[in-house]
Amino acid sequence: MGGLRRALAGCGFLIASINLAAAAEPIKLRVADSFPKGHYLVRLVLEPWMAEVQKRTNNAVTFEHYPAQQLGKAADMLTLTQTGVADIGYVAPAYVSDKMPVSEVAMLPGAFEHSCQGTLAYWKTARSGVIAQQDYTANGIRLLLAVSLPPYRILTVKQAVKDTADINGLKLRSTGGAQDLTLRAIGAVPVRMAAPDAYESLSRGTMDGLLFPLESVVAYGADKLVKHSTDGFGFASFVVAYSISENAWKKLSPEIQKAMIDTAEEILPSACKEVQKQDTETMKSMEAAGVHFDTLQPDVVAKLKDLTKGVGKAWADGLDARGKHGSDALKEFSAAVAAVPAQ
Repeated sequence: MGGLRRALAGCGFLIASINLAAAAEPIKLRVADSFPKGHYLVRLVLEPWMAEVQKRTNNAVTFEHYPAQQLGKAADMLTLTQTGVADIGYVAPAYVSDKMPVSEVAMLPGAFEHSCQGTLAYWKTARSGVIAQQDYTANGIRLLLAVSLPPYRILTVKQAVKDTADINGLKLRSTGGAQDLTLRAIGAVPVRMAAPDAYESLSRGTMDGLLFPLESVVAYGADKLVKHSTDGFGFASFVVAYSISENAWKKLSPEIQKAMIDTAEEILPSACKEVQKQDTETMKSMEAAGVHFDTLQPDVVAKLKDLTKGVGKAWADGLDARGKHGSDALKEFSAAVAAVPAQ
């Protein structure tokens, strides 16, 4: 980070006490994630946010982006952010579900139908309420950006999934937690791993398929391996979130803090639409490349809904038993989703 910031830290002052215009040099914040360079989420969400924040602060703050796990593994991003290895980290709650358990409410089957429903509901509840208190404040971090991915599909290498019987015994990639519950409920075997590791396991045949959003299938090269995909039922989702440690946040001036939050508020409603649009476009390109999409028939969708209807309650009850207020989180998030206008 810049010399000004080091000097202030040594004197015990906050950056907030310094007028932005008087700063001797920009504050440099290191941003770390696990996405490969050029990933669509970086292009649609992170890069526009960084550029606009820099613009609004007249370059008082700049960003150094470290993609592709350059500063550490996806599963370690919470620790890397807390300890200051990264100032801002891609802290995906699903990868640290033991420390951020209630965020998985946004990853339950059927939680929402459109990326914007999940995105705007999570953005609201993760900054106030149960999720904010237990997953963010308790971990000493603060949410800066969040996007809920479009509903997940089952993608397989060999066996097409056209009915519930086709799922039985399939080894499918999972992020853990709520996705594990979902896969077990429909008869699959969850194989827990971070997205960057999925390609190798799939290519080796240690997994039969993935529980994944389409664009991530392409981003990690798995589109060259999978041959079949479901369509018509959302098995789960995933929250992509960038956070900053409270220690780093408190050292930023009120002007920079406001620029960061205001920019997120303004870009997320349009960014989530682009994320959903990308899902549709990727489906077309994968179909053209030979991946077969099986539209699940209404009776199969009804079976899947029946199999997964208890997942949310089982998830919430499990957290309640640990004093984690899962039922409260489920109620808050469901209400927030219902408040988002239909897309």
